[in-house]
Parts: sequence; C-alpha cells; structure tokens
Amino acid sequence: MLMNEHEKLTKDHYKIFALSWAGWVFDFYDLMLFTFLVSQLQSSLNFTAEMLSLCLGVSLFATGLGGIVFGALGDKYGRKTVLQWTIIVYSIGTLLSAFSWSFYSLIIFRFITGLGVGGEWATGQTYINETFPDKLRARYGAFMQSGAPVGVILASIVGGLISPIIGWRLTFLISIIPAITVIFIRRHLKESDVWIQNRDEYVNKNIFQEFKQLITKEHRKIFLISLILCLFGMSAYWYTYSWLPTYLTKERGLAAVGTTLGIILIQSGDFLGYTSFGFVAEKLGRRPAFTIYSFIMGISISMITLCWNQIEAVPDLIFVFMFLTGFGTGFFGGFGALFSELFPTKIRNTAVGTVFNLARGAQFVTPVIITLVATYFDLSYGIAIASIFAILCGIWIWVFPETKGTVLNELD
Repeated sequence: MLMNEHEKLTKDHYKIFALSWAGWVFDFYDLMLFTFLVSQLQSSLNFTAEMLSLCLGVSLFATGLGGIVFGALGDKYGRKTVLQWTIIVYSIGTLLSAFSWSFYSLIIFRFITGLGVGGEWATGQTYINETFPDKLRARYGAFMQSGAPVGVILASIVGGLISPIIGWRLTFLISIIPAITVIFIRRHLKESDVWIQNRDEYVNKNIFQEFKQLITKEHRKIFLISLILCLFGMSAYWYTYSWLPTYLTKERGLAAVGTTLGIILIQSGDFLGYTSFGFVAEKLGRRPAFTIYSFIMGISISMITLCWNQIEAVPDLIFVFMFLTGFGTGFFGGFGALFSELFPTKIRNTAVGTVFNLARGAQFVTPVIITLVATYFDLSYGIAIASIFAILCGIWIWVFPETKGTVLNELD
C-alpha cells in the first residue's frame, strides 16, 4: 500500500509534513530577513536604496534558477535527498552573508542563498502531495505554505527587534542554526514511494529531457497557463511585501516596533489564510477558493495603500485590512496541490519547480520598479500594483480544469 492510499495518517506522514513545513519556515525566514536589515546595511556599507533593490532582485532571480534546477534534480534523485541539498545551499549563503565586505560580495552571497531557497518549496510540496491521501492533499499542501508567514514573523522579530542590538553580521550568523538542525533530523524521513515506483523510468535520464517534456504538445498548454497563473500570484505577493516594512516606517510614520507589530498582524492573517485555504479548496474546489482569497487580497491591498488617508481616521480599519491582506494571500496555499495534480510523476517536481520559480525569478524587476514608481510618486502607488495582479489571479484560475479528487497513485 502506498502512503497516499492510507485512510488515516501515520507517524511517517506527520514527520514528512513537519520537516517540510520547518524547511519552508527557515527558507522564507532567510529570504525575508534581508528586507529587515536594509537600514543597517545602508549605514554600515554605504549602500543606496537602488543598490539594495538590485540585491533583493538578484536574490529573487536566484530563487527562480534554484527552483528550476533543484526541481529537475528532485525528479532524478528523489524528494528527500534534494530537500537536504537545498537547505545546505541556502544555509551556506546566509553564513557567507555575515562576512560581506562590499556590494558585490553581498550580491554573490545572496545569490547563493536564493538558489537554495528556490529549491525548497517545490520539492517539499511534491513530497507532501505524493505521500498524503488524495482527500487531504489540498489541506496539507496549504498547511505547509503556512510556514511562510511564520518565517516572516520570525524575520520581523529577529530583524526588527534583535538585530538592532546584536548587529546585522551576527544576525546572519545565528540564522543558520535552525536550518542546520533540520538537516540532521530530515535524514530519518522516508522517500516518496510514488517516486520510487516510477523512478526506473527516468532515474538515469538526462535532466534536460525533463525540461523538454514541459513544452511538448502533451504538456505545453497546461505548463503555460500554470506559469501565467503563478506570475500573477507572485507579482501580487512581491509587489506587496518586498518594500512593505519600508513603506510602513517611512511613509506611514510607524516606529520600528509599530512596523514589526504591523507585519506580525499581516502575517497572522497570512497564516490563517493558508491554513483555511485547504479546507475551502476541498469543499468548494480549487478554482472558487483561488478566486475568493485573491479578491480579498486585491481589495485589501488597495485599502492600505491608495485609501490609507481615508481609513486612518478609523484605526481599527487599518488593522482589519492589514489582517485581510495577509488572509487573502492564502491562495498561495493552493499552488502545490493544483500543480501536483496537473503533471505526471515523472516530471512533477520539474514542472512544479519550474512554474513556481520561473514566476518567482521574474520578480527580479519588482523591487526596482517599486523604487522607480516611488521616485515619481510614492511607495503606496508602487505597492498598490499588487492589487491588479491579485484580481487577475482570481480570474485566470478559471481557464484551468477542476482538479479536486485527482488520484496520484497510477504509474505514469
């Protein structure tokens, strides 16, 4: 019996989930920590805002490249093995970042961090979606995504409250400890048995053949519409979050503690959005769930940017829409299950990694565009672009077939 054929979850299911979730927590923590260290890096190494925007952009580009490469490696060498590799790579990048001495050294080290970060998500999602029962796939895929807001909250606490006391170099150094702990624990996990029963077909295959299959007639259409969906979703996310701490501090006058509390509030909504999305997707289907959550995000972003001056007279509304911005982001919890259900086992990790991370790598330009918009207007207009992409995501999902109930047990 395959793991995903069990009626009840076993201890192996919970181990796979817990370690995949933990990896995503520290993966996202590493990626977002940088945005909370911007002011210290500016003063310590004399960086300009444009230089730091480029550095963040390079990190995002590297996540795209890393996700594509590790996605293909996950189909060739297994989900468990590649999860180990990704966390080692981004831990090395974070460690080296602590010793940055110039703009170019920091870019190189953040590029390495991004490579590892990019590979973590797709492999973890594929691992969970192949081993959990069909009826629970959307739920636990969304639960894994909830590691992202936990990572952001940790980054906001460490970067916003602890880092000013210990400095940015020591902050990077201590940030590798949890990730290294996860590496040792993961050694005891079981490999995906769905991958094992299919691996003889492609274990010795050149990984470039996996990429070529994505653009064959059989898979081309679903690959392209999946990429567009993910581009809309990624743009909505990164236009919102890449400069959000700076926006709340410099344009809305919140102190460091206030900004940290605001981020925690948004990420609390984010966490509840992810954890609830799976239940909604199981009940209503993937498409309605995407639309509901992405529309909530789009409307709420507009309220905390373009309409800030109109609603700040009622402080509670600011908090409500901050929370709802995070809650609507919960539609990201559906990408893992949806994409896993659309592609066969032999290219599943390649497809999931390529779609998700091409879209994330394309966000290379996002911090730069927001900076340019802020030069002529202000940050609120740059961040408000996210609302357009969130709405587009909620509309575009309807070009997909409904994948609720798809079985992943068959030999491909």
